[in-house]
Amino acid sequence: MDKIEIKVLNPEAAIESEKMMVCAARLTQRGHQIKNMDDFIALYEKDYKTETASAMASLPHPTIQKFGVINVVVVGASRRFLAQITRHQNEVKFMSASLQYSDYSGEADFVVPYSILAKGAQSINPYLGICYEVMAAYDRFVASGIDNDAAGYMAPQGLRNILIISATPYQWKHMITQRTCRRNTDETRYVMLRIWEQFEKFCPAVFEDTGPFCMRGVCPEGKMSCNNSLYLGATPSEIIGLDYPLLKEVTANG
Repeated sequence: MDKIEIKVLNPEAAIESEKMMVCAARLTQRGHQIKNMDDFIALYEKDYKTETASAMASLPHPTIQKFGVINVVVVGASRRFLAQITRHQNEVKFMSASLQYSDYSGEADFVVPYSILAKGAQSINPYLGICYEVMAAYDRFVASGIDNDAAGYMAPQGLRNILIISATPYQWKHMITQRTCRRNTDETRYVMLRIWEQFEKFCPAVFEDTGPFCMRGVCPEGKMSCNNSLYLGATPSEIIGLDYPLLKEVTANG
């Protein structure tokens, strides 16, 4: 997990989404004042305070948070993360590297799960040894004439991948809320915490009320709860430092 990189590809879209959110909310109340296009553009360009954007983001009207799409690339997360995050399909699009078209012969690298990373070389080396052993068989199959698509069935879930995720601010908030919960796998939590961390830089007013359910009320997991609630106001950076101290420096530098 120490080599996973996150980047918002179009930060201007995050800023524009915030502007559109405020404009859309104002439009519902000022339609009687808009007589022509100039009137609408004046409304669209009207300044607003951060407090206004925060108030709009907290309203129970998700449509105003859907006038924009933010694209994020995740480099180095596993194909297990891919399988988990693509459960989200409502207003979310994905594009991944393909095991059918990409030839990983001699190119494979693997995510080391946090619990194994924490145990050090005594656990990391055997884990990676098994992963590379499997991909050595992959290499032999491809060299013998078996196509990438068929050989790809042998690839471990830990194989690193490249994934583009495209979603509206509302759906990003939904994914972050669900996937930063401690009931998720460590890698999925870490990736979504890193994404949340990026969003806070570009449009904090929209994403300030984001985070796992336990930060804002009762955990919906019931008896499946981790019984270890996070405190209200915790930032993604603070959560990473708390739950993944070995990755704190990686996060700060990346």
